[in-house]
Amino acid sequence: MMKKSLENIRVLDLSRVLAGPYCTQMLGDLGAEIIKIEKPGSGDDTRTWGPPFLKDKSGNDTGESAYYLSINRNKKSVAVDISKKEGQEIIHQLLGNCDVLIENFKAGGLKKYGLSYDDLKKKYPKLVYCSITGFGQDGPLAEEPGYDLMAQAMAGLMASTGEPGGAPMKVGVALSDIITGLHAAIGILAALHAREETGEGQMVDVALVDCTLASLTNLAQYFLTSGKPAPRYGNAHSTIVPYQAFETKDGHIVVAVGNNEQFARFCKILGHEEWAKDERFAKNTARVVNREILIPMIESAVKTKNSAEWIEKLREADVPGGPVNRMDEVFAMDQVQHRGMEISMEHTAAPKSIKLVGSPLKLSKTPVSYAFAPPVLGQDTQEVLEKMLELSADKLAGLEKAGVIERAKLPNGK
Repeated sequence: MMKKSLENIRVLDLSRVLAGPYCTQMLGDLGAEIIKIEKPGSGDDTRTWGPPFLKDKSGNDTGESAYYLSINRNKKSVAVDISKKEGQEIIHQLLGNCDVLIENFKAGGLKKYGLSYDDLKKKYPKLVYCSITGFGQDGPLAEEPGYDLMAQAMAGLMASTGEPGGAPMKVGVALSDIITGLHAAIGILAALHAREETGEGQMVDVALVDCTLASLTNLAQYFLTSGKPAPRYGNAHSTIVPYQAFETKDGHIVVAVGNNEQFARFCKILGHEEWAKDERFAKNTARVVNREILIPMIESAVKTKNSAEWIEKLREADVPGGPVNRMDEVFAMDQVQHRGMEISMEHTAAPKSIKLVGSPLKLSKTPVSYAFAPPVLGQDTQEVLEKMLELSADKLAGLEKAGVIERAKLPNGK
């Protein structure tokens, strides 16, 4: 059996919805043991964010939404009510066996349960504590709730997205959450590495607005350098031309010309080699200034052929470009299938294996693994509390009767 990158790391996951679960799924794919703490009765909010929902063998909704399934594999679901004293005691017992705690409550939201970083850092000095919030642990907005839409709006992403002169537009996926989840994973790994040197844990404080702003990179720097916001160009680029979508005879393609040599080859396949010699277009700086002249000329040329014809010509000429795919076309791509970006896993509540999006991480010595399909609520409560905390059957029954924990009632005795 191949070694896993994070096989000796155990994570107590108190996060919900997207940013935190995206982070912990990634850590789980890399081999960390993820104990997902969920509220009895309802669990992670995203379980009910549908339709669509996973179907059982009778064709009925299982209560596992596509949203939830997308970010919760390789986790063990333990249903514990942390608002109850007995639930908090269970969390403390689990923490004695964990390396990382990750949560996405409002800043200070866990203090009332005795589970804030300040409450835990002395008792568990090696603990890496990751907190994901909308605005961070300090500052004038620290205590405000934060959601992806707010972060996209407040950090400048929405104002940078959309057609020129049109309304600001959010990205189609909750990108601020995803970006924050990635930064959280990086911060956790950095803190674990530092712990190897110092023997001490630390707090990892990541915020949706911070991470979204940082992800704007050149657009944010455009403002810091020029004092003006970068103009919005829809599917085009503010400082590279041509770098955008074009309408063809039967659809759309994108062309991403990154240098002047590529532009010359692009002009050749368009049948207009003279454009590459025109001083208005020969260099990118000139093309940016004269985009209003050049782009309509390119649009007229591209409309003369079908998308497939242009894609073939672009590849033959080594000019970056590609189709604008729908999701069915994405998963039909040989490249996507070859790279393992569609996987199948056996699921407790489903009559057959379910399809999931694979991990993009490809490691040659410690590859990712897919050990557990996204769990049903409380699927692992009994196993984790019995094995890790050595709680007796009577104790578990008493906790369940008191509403402190919930054990899943699995089909077929699984």
